Amino acid sequence: MQWKLSDEQQDYQRAFRGWLGNVAPTHVVRDWLSADDASSFTGRLVADGWSGVGLAESVGGQGGGVVELALTAEELARAAAPAADWLATVISVPALAGRADLVAATLGGEWTALLVPAEVIPNMPPSLTIDRSGAISGSVPRVLAGDTARRFVVPARAVGETALYLVDARQSGVSRRRRRLLDRTRTVADIRLDAAVAEPLDVSAAEFLRGVSARAAVLVAADSLGATARMLELAVEYSKQRHQFGVPIGSFQAVKHAAATMLVDVEAARSVVYFAAASVESDDPDSLLHAAAAKAQVTSAGRRDADSALTLHGAIGYTWEHDLHLYYKRAKTNEWLFGSPGRWNDLIADGLTLV
Repeated sequence: MQWKLSDEQQDYQRAFRGWLGNVAPTHVVRDWLSADDASSFTGRLVADGWSGVGLAESVGGQGGGVVELALTAEELARAAAPAADWLATVISVPALAGRADLVAATLGGEWTALLVPAEVIPNMPPSLTIDRSGAISGSVPRVLAGDTARRFVVPARAVGETALYLVDARQSGVSRRRRRLLDRTRTVADIRLDAAVAEPLDVSAAEFLRGVSARAAVLVAADSLGATARMLELAVEYSKQRHQFGVPIGSFQAVKHAAATMLVDVEAARSVVYFAAASVESDDPDSLLHAAAAKAQVTSAGRRDADSALTLHGAIGYTWEHDLHLYYKRAKTNEWLFGSPGRWNDLIADGLTLV
């Protein structure tokens, strides 16, 4: 099966890719990473109206759905652009249903993050305590965009069941410690809540966590698709330039086979990711299984293809000056971001057992 985008979706993809080419060429991305500050990029993303694409107009977005979010994730990865704030926000926004003021503030740059460890499937919330006044205490390590979030959506157990709460990150009861990742295009932070004031959210926690898990799986898979596609382009370009024994290395059969395998992975990933995105958008009964398959398959292939791209580049691929490492590290991180392929495969097995 080959997934076909609509004309409008293709136009959006071209427009966003062109914008990223102007705003976030890799030498500028490197400057942001060196300065350890991506706020200038995220500020432009908001100011130029891209942050609301893929979110319904009824909640203050620009329209579109999960397919458009996946297109955004793919293009952000192709540009190696900082994406933690955006990803953390778009998967968390459904928790703010009915709160137009908060959605508008979030899409205006007051980023919102889900308070779960970045390496777990989001439907497995951490253990936090809630006192009689409704204040929340506890620690959550490695929260995606935890260092820059203005608010946290917090899943916590109260009276024996999980509920959702909103916590202002600026209050004195919240402390955070940023952690550095090898993939410097993403950020995480350890968050500690000490009797933090929390506002209950009138949203079903079970439905939200199921939905956020599916959205996170699809968008991380789309990110891996974008990174892998760019690594393939870099590898092919280099194989035409590098000569050995008087001929381009791209003429060697082993190089051709490695590049062909990467191409097959990219084309398969594109169909899997966008089918899963459409399934999640339409709330298909099997949408979580479709998202799980995309996350497990595409991020595993992305990790393998990152190694292949590095091999095809040879020694230059290991250098800081070459752009390959930006995508290599991103693909490696995606394998574990919001759940490893093994955990998602377990979810698939459990789901099929219940059918």
